[in-house]
Amino acid sequence: MKPNFIQKVTNWGNFPIVEKEMKAEDSFKKIKEFVLSHNEVIARGNGRCYGDASLGEHIFSTKRLNKLISFDRLNGVIECESGVLLSEVLEVAVPQGYFLYVTPGTKFVSVGGAIASDVHGKNHHSEGCFSEYVMEFTLMNEHGEIITCSREENPDKFWATIGGMGLTGIILTAKFKLKNIESAYIRQESIKAENLDEIFRLFDESESWTYTVAWIDCLQKGKNIGRSILMRGEHAFQHELPPNLSRNPLRLKAKLQPTVPFYFPDFVLNALTVKIFNLLYYKKQAKKEIKNFIDYETFFYPLDAINEWNKIYGKSGFIQYQMVIPKETGKEGMKKILETIANSGNGSFLAVLKLFGKNNPEAYNSFPFEGYTLALDFKVNSKLKKLIDQLDDIVQEFGGRIYLTKDSMSRSSLTNYLKNIQNPKFVSLQHKRIINNN
Repeated sequence: MKPNFIQKVTNWGNFPIVEKEMKAEDSFKKIKEFVLSHNEVIARGNGRCYGDASLGEHIFSTKRLNKLISFDRLNGVIECESGVLLSEVLEVAVPQGYFLYVTPGTKFVSVGGAIASDVHGKNHHSEGCFSEYVMEFTLMNEHGEIITCSREENPDKFWATIGGMGLTGIILTAKFKLKNIESAYIRQESIKAENLDEIFRLFDESESWTYTVAWIDCLQKGKNIGRSILMRGEHAFQHELPPNLSRNPLRLKAKLQPTVPFYFPDFVLNALTVKIFNLLYYKKQAKKEIKNFIDYETFFYPLDAINEWNKIYGKSGFIQYQMVIPKETGKEGMKKILETIANSGNGSFLAVLKLFGKNNPEAYNSFPFEGYTLALDFKVNSKLKKLIDQLDDIVQEFGGRIYLTKDSMSRSSLTNYLKNIQNPKFVSLQHKRIINNN
């Protein structure tokens, strides 16, 4: 990447695409010069969010802030620059018997992005968001000053930045805790559910498990609505593993990693092909329940096994729509959402249902609250905005909200939950869209 020029920039969904100035530096002095010389700046990590959250008039890329600073192996504490990817943390931590407390569905996000989005994973109901394990970070503010933020030092900036979508400044470095593991494998149980009633019952029965997630067929109707597969897991102890895995429990074998070589034509992904994929995915598990051991990459990051999988959606791109609905009305709300999607014909073969627990009230800018969250990928087409408007109506009816890290279309009443962010220096296109729609 050249240090500073106008270029086409987009995030993982390839929508929207904008032409903006983007700069990457590893010198704090030069970052300060960039901040002070522009009225509007937004930080961007690895560009793996989906919408317009890390796009702005003047973008600072943290890709060159990619250094590990220290690793306290005794206490499981790592310190690094904000552009370091979670994949790079795992490369260092897993062989030493440590793992991330919280990880999203891809390991190719930056540490700074994980803090700005306060990412969640398959274990929110049991272990909360990424911020629960962040000890401190350094932040460059609108004056180019570098301040240390923690629960004790500058706590107002600490909590405003957690989930603050980059609107408080540029995160430069971060220190956070890791969890002990004995192996790089997950003890997993996969259970098929015939409908929404059964999958919600399985979630209730699985609350004692650390990790739970369900793939859901969003095109089913009638008695099969909500047909899904629940996957629940725990980090496997060495003594649990079969002999072929227990010999080197913290080492994974290298895998072939295919790449999608080109953007798929628009006609490839449609309601029929999505329906066929969903049927095959559900049928591939022949038994009602399967128990096995799988490596952490397969369990947490199945899509990362294919490079540039976003090209499957074609050049027009795609959006991810993720909402949360309160637990007490979760089943009713999800049923209405799934019925609306099935009737629209805009199917998603990447539909993921998870359970959120109670969130830390101090992390007031974080997306999760106690309830059920559904994430869906939709190919961008002429009918999509109508569907998003319908889904927004349902989410609003049930008192839900939309995840800003994924959003690029939803109405401001569902996305404008950021509080205590009044700095006009750090502004994204998403933030301006939300303000202008108020």
